[in-house]
Amino acid sequence: MGLPILILGKSGSGKSTSLRNFKENEVGIINVLGKQFPFKNNLKYIKTDDYAKVKGLLLQSKVDSLVLDDAGYLITNQFMRGHASGKGGQIFELYNSLGDNFWQLIQFIIHELPNHKIVYLMMHEDKNDAGDIKPKTIGKMLDDKVCVEGMFTIVLRALKDDGKYVFSTQSNGFDVTKTPIGMFETEKIDNDLKHVDEVIRKYYNLKKEE
Repeated sequence: MGLPILILGKSGSGKSTSLRNFKENEVGIINVLGKQFPFKNNLKYIKTDDYAKVKGLLLQSKVDSLVLDDAGYLITNQFMRGHASGKGGQIFELYNSLGDNFWQLIQFIIHELPNHKIVYLMMHEDKNDAGDIKPKTIGKMLDDKVCVEGMFTIVLRALKDDGKYVFSTQSNGFDVTKTPIGMFETEKIDNDLKHVDEVIRKYYNLKKEE
């Protein structure tokens, strides 16, 4: 079983910046939008928003720490390509497809990847009708029927706190942040994803493949 981890935050909150301490051969990056990283680096990425290609890359990758940057745009891009030409029932089918494809991707990570692979899905945050922070999606299928954050054991929230980029590890009562008991010692940690990856692997005894 692979381990999907959700990292959510506002634009500019440090989600992509958290990759800064990885070396090129330590992380595999799928960049849905193909944006440049907000720091100097030698990291390489593959740009795609095709679900089949994403699954193939995750399965075939020789590195065990993987990042799907701007994962929410898998949903957005599919919607923007399909909504203008659809009518009536076609729009209904489009919304169903948006939910199905993203749900199937998470299921693929959990059930098809080996247990030494961790996949970090970075998404923008949004508010629901009650004002609680959640992953930004489109349509009610993922929010009402699936509950995206419910498919993850670990949800980190990227924040800027007193001028520093941090990850929140526990919910403030108004967001979906969560981590297992004892995994992190404090409610806020440096947003160093390489260090986070090391902590998670130690906690679950997930050894990287040579």
